[in-house]
Amino acid sequence: MSAAPRRLGATGALRGVVELPGDKSISHRALLFNALATGTAELSGVLDAGDTRSTLRCLRALGVIIEERGPGRFRVQGRAGALQEPEDVLDCGNSGTTMRTLLGLLAGQPLHACLTGDASLRRRPMGRVTRPLRGLGAQIDGAGAGERAPLSIRGGVVHNRQIESDVASAQVKTALLLAGLQGEGRLRLSIPDSRDHSERMLRAMGVELEAVPGRLSLVGGQSLRAIDVVVPGDVSSATFWLVAASITPGSDLLLRGCGLNPSRCGALDLLRRMGADIDVLNAREVAGEPVGDLVVRSAPLRGVEVGGAEIPRLIDEIPVLAVAAAVAAGPTTFRDAAELRHKESDRVSSTLALLRTLGVAAAELPDGLVVPGGARLRGGEVDPRGDHRLALSAAVAACAAEGEIVITDPDVASVSYPSFWSDLAAVQGAADHPSAS
Repeated sequence: MSAAPRRLGATGALRGVVELPGDKSISHRALLFNALATGTAELSGVLDAGDTRSTLRCLRALGVIIEERGPGRFRVQGRAGALQEPEDVLDCGNSGTTMRTLLGLLAGQPLHACLTGDASLRRRPMGRVTRPLRGLGAQIDGAGAGERAPLSIRGGVVHNRQIESDVASAQVKTALLLAGLQGEGRLRLSIPDSRDHSERMLRAMGVELEAVPGRLSLVGGQSLRAIDVVVPGDVSSATFWLVAASITPGSDLLLRGCGLNPSRCGALDLLRRMGADIDVLNAREVAGEPVGDLVVRSAPLRGVEVGGAEIPRLIDEIPVLAVAAAVAAGPTTFRDAAELRHKESDRVSSTLALLRTLGVAAAELPDGLVVPGGARLRGGEVDPRGDHRLALSAAVAACAAEGEIVITDPDVASVSYPSFWSDLAAVQGAADHPSAS
């Protein structure tokens, strides 16, 4: 049964401290890579959300012993490269990361597995992963000639070679690296740049990997050494607070322990370019990843042009960045973001629908949006279309809207940020207590 609609309205300044949920991308990789490794790993700060639970469930079905030792804490006993054949279909839920990376993991395993997911995941394109994995020797069948789930994979011997992909996707890259690690010979991968969490973690686990912009190379047959991982706060989740505080007058928030990997900080950089007041405190490195505390205060924003090489660094944050653009002075154009159409929803059309519900006369482009700016956000009913980032973006808009916003499916936010609603109530309730920050 779905949750009742959530009604939100502006309640004044946002003030206080937010403990960010663990980074979703790093949480997935810490579980997946250590499952394949030799040894035992202690993980902390792991995001406890629908997507990471999907990865946990699938890994356990593949014989990986994962003990839950407290909130966000897990002990993973690596399988030393040998997974067991699952007894049932692997359910990846709503998680594209789970499905695509598992395909790479399974490509090098001499077993048969079937993977499926919810209705949204079954619509998402998988050919970008299945085609190159077939080129390495995996047998993969599925709906639409292997373009969509459900998918059947028979892995085995991976024959590494040159692979070229024009998709700027860390999920595709990670899947191919996982397959290549289990293969024979050298994998040479030509692929547009994307977040580099996989490269950082694989090196920390003892893998020799060559990387230059747009190209990666590794020799197959390398084993992984299990490592402990402290997962930093998720910068994508932080972006909702950065926008909310920027557009809500009088706001002052401290976001603790945010991951600041340069390949993920496109939204932070863009908001600063728009005039946001954001400071980084206590910069440090944790488990090979840069981390810091963010302070954000309300500030007038201005419209900008967004496109080209910066898009892969902020692609997931465009829905909430479009909310920021709606109230900024002057127009903002998002281009070169056609990949948005292949997310949990078609995020070009769903973001456009959100903005128009809020009274923003945005226009759709084949690869993005034009947001005119200068809007006074009004209320309305928002259907997030099963997309967690649309629900969260609508909640951010409500912080500065003049009318009530009704989100018809608020529970979808739990896919990436289960504690968001309680965190929002806390920082709204702290507005009369500035000392909280």
